[in-house]
Amino acid sequence: MTKDSLYRYLFDGVSVRGELVQLGDTYQQIISSKDYPAPVQSLLGELLVATSLLTATLKFEGSITVQLQGDGPVKLAVINGDNDQKLRGVARWDGEVPADGTIHDLMGKGHMVITITPTKGERYQGVVGLEGDSLAACLEGYFENSEQLKTRIWLRTGEHEGNAKAAGMLLQILPDGQGHEDDFEHLEQLTETVKNEELFGLEAQDVLYRLYHQETVKLFDPQEVIFQCGCSRERSASAISSIERTEVERIVAEEGKVSLHCDYCGTSYDFDSIDVAALFEKAATDNSNQVH
Repeated sequence: MTKDSLYRYLFDGVSVRGELVQLGDTYQQIISSKDYPAPVQSLLGELLVATSLLTATLKFEGSITVQLQGDGPVKLAVINGDNDQKLRGVARWDGEVPADGTIHDLMGKGHMVITITPTKGERYQGVVGLEGDSLAACLEGYFENSEQLKTRIWLRTGEHEGNAKAAGMLLQILPDGQGHEDDFEHLEQLTETVKNEELFGLEAQDVLYRLYHQETVKLFDPQEVIFQCGCSRERSASAISSIERTEVERIVAEEGKVSLHCDYCGTSYDFDSIDVAALFEKAATDNSNQVH
């Protein structure tokens, strides 16, 4: 498997759809931006897979942000993804993180916020409590309450051949009114048997054949999944220009530079006194041109 990919598939004669996502580079880039404890890496991996699966349910151009907030050792974990499967994420924690903790041990009392932002149209936000015993269970509850669609989700993180991997699957009854509970439960039981080493090490076609070799499965072309932060020196410069010049110059005088750090990718953008002077001169020129 050379690329991180999301696969969609359908079952012949059964109103159930499926998704399979396999991630390596994308997951590795997100967890390498900070010195995350292992449990936080796993949580981010599960959240990354979940967000990829959710963005695949979008029928429009736009983005989904899945955010966990709590009062436990992990205060925040968030992944943002769009319909092009460009993903980024970050987590914040404080103090000791339990090694084999559940989502409740990590997040404490908290909630999950799912924000859907279409490129055109109104933004939608759903909030659910972290009541399930896993992130997958919390998401299944979200679908049951907000979409009224029977949904099962499998989220896995681990290592394969020395590299961090994250993968997952989703099954969902189609909203055509033709889905039968018995059909769904049969496919659910088959999917439940998937092993981590299969998800991490096999091609998607081989995973699906092992699980559903007695079914007729239509597999669609994969969609590449990539990490994309969106930060840049230009954006950082624009942010600095929006601050009072005297305040920026005070920081430069004390620190020798002003720095903006991107939590998503770990990049720092440094601006010294010459950079800062050029920034504000350019901003002044631009404003002058707009007035005229």
